[in-house]
Amino acid sequence: MSKRKPSSFTPYFTQADADQVRAAFLSTGPAEGYASVADLIEAAVLKEVRRLQRKHNNGKPWEPVPPGALRTGRRSRDEERHRAE
Repeated sequence: MSKRKPSSFTPYFTQADADQVRAAFLSTGPAEGYASVADLIEAAVLKEVRRLQRKHNNGKPWEPVPPGALRTGRRSRDEERHRAE
């Protein structure tokens, strides 16, 4: 996990997924070395980022993207509907 956290994200989960994240942490977090649910989420996200780097960027980190460069908020219903197609 990162030691310094200058930026933050707020992930959004369905209620069922959020319930499972909390359950996974409460059931296994300390045994797996996670001090908080945020540590678990961070580890999972960074594992996926490394996988994507290997698959799509020759295993190298991408150029950093500064805060504010990404769109904020959840997708609209219309965007979600088209995403599922």
